[in-house]
Amino acid sequence: MLGSWRAFSEMFCHLRPWRRFCLRKVLPPWLHYSRALSGAEAINALRPFYFAVHPDFFGQHPREREVNENSLKRLSVYLENLQKPGFKSLKPTQLTFYIREKTAQNSSEGQEPVSTTGFRAVRFTLHSSDLLSTVLYILNSCSLPVEHVQSLNTNVHSQPLKEATGMPDRPIKWHRSYYSFTGFKDPDEDLEHVSRVETTLTSWLGSNGKGAVKKLKNSLPLRKELDRLKNELSELLQLSDIRWQRGWGVAHRCSQLHSLSRLAQQNLEPLQNAKGCTIVFTDRSGMSALGHVMLGTMDVHHHWTRLFESLPNYFDLQRRMSALEDQISHLLGGIQVVYIEELQPALTLDEYYSLLDTFYNQLQRSRAPPRPQSLSGLQMILSSDRYAPSLHELGHFNIPALSDPASLQSFMRTKAQQARENMRRREKLKVIENELIQASTRKFSLEKLYKEPSISSRQMVDCCKRLLEQSLPYLHGMHLCVSHFYSVMQDGDLCIPWNWKKGEAMK
Repeated sequence: MLGSWRAFSEMFCHLRPWRRFCLRKVLPPWLHYSRALSGAEAINALRPFYFAVHPDFFGQHPREREVNENSLKRLSVYLENLQKPGFKSLKPTQLTFYIREKTAQNSSEGQEPVSTTGFRAVRFTLHSSDLLSTVLYILNSCSLPVEHVQSLNTNVHSQPLKEATGMPDRPIKWHRSYYSFTGFKDPDEDLEHVSRVETTLTSWLGSNGKGAVKKLKNSLPLRKELDRLKNELSELLQLSDIRWQRGWGVAHRCSQLHSLSRLAQQNLEPLQNAKGCTIVFTDRSGMSALGHVMLGTMDVHHHWTRLFESLPNYFDLQRRMSALEDQISHLLGGIQVVYIEELQPALTLDEYYSLLDTFYNQLQRSRAPPRPQSLSGLQMILSSDRYAPSLHELGHFNIPALSDPASLQSFMRTKAQQARENMRRREKLKVIENELIQASTRKFSLEKLYKEPSISSRQMVDCCKRLLEQSLPYLHGMHLCVSHFYSVMQDGDLCIPWNWKKGEAMK
């Protein structure tokens, strides 16, 4: 047995220098003598990346914003698992991010050309089990600098490695017998497996169901605490509701409610101005276009207090906004001006009023005669885009604020009948969607079934219809979110794509 081991070791020992030299070519010289990166240092190293993809910079582009939010959630889970003691390997994780660009750049591997919106899509697959390598891979995939990562490693060797000469500059492709004998995983095989195997709902639930149940069970005490805090504050301040704009975890939400509760104990009077309102925890403080009180999670108590004190002024602006909407409606034949949260950028009340005012002045300058009630019962939303007016499949008109009034009225009269038909289909589809959600919740004994804002009623109906044809015991008592990807969230919520595949996984 000992002789066999020596023979096998000698078979591979002559390759070790080649592997060392190849690594010197592929990775930065300082990486070979650097210590392991801590979690805090990894976050610091990824600052250029977070700045490039942060959802706050995508306010006018809801689709790109949501893609980045979802990908950041999955990246957070991946980085968290890398730091767990004794964690050996991870499943390759495919991510997509939209990156802000000031000017067009040539597309590279994994990247698409810059779009007309000023963003480019970057797709890459994480498969490293090392935190530092993962950080470098993310930065390189997004064409971001990596030099600053060296300064984070205090134990980097002072002298860089000498350049290898006379040796090949391509990575070594190890024979599969090496991985069979050592027990190491072949990274190329993992990547090939990801591209070859199509994930099915049954196989994914089978692999992730137990982990989700454990996370959900651990989150139950915090979920009860969240409900208690929400009910107490709603009753104390006589609120209509308390919501969150982002998909923050339960612990994060509890922390925000505790902060608001402390403020109410210290200075209740200003908070009583929010009577009858909906409070939304979000990225900035103010009042939303829908009239919700927005509390910025990064703001301190005195910022919140000033907002609550200024609510009477916001209510006055809200009344002026409603009057402006009525004036626009009168000039355009009775069409209703609406703000649809799921389909429009997140605007403050001030921003939305400015948009309405711009459009109203445009109509006034045209001196076009009003057409009484010719478009009554229809809806329109305003945008700051410069595209041509359009009719949405849900039945409302998408109208740029700087549209030419004469051609706009002609367009809306021409499309009025089609808009009414679309609205009737929308209402029928919404009823079917709600019925299917209730039926799915009952059949699988789900604690909760919900969807991402970007999932349409048509997509949700298709998803639920196919779910009802399945037998899925893994879903009993779970929180299920219909989205665009598979994921287990930090509190045990299961995310599945609306167009999930059925059947057994391909071998």
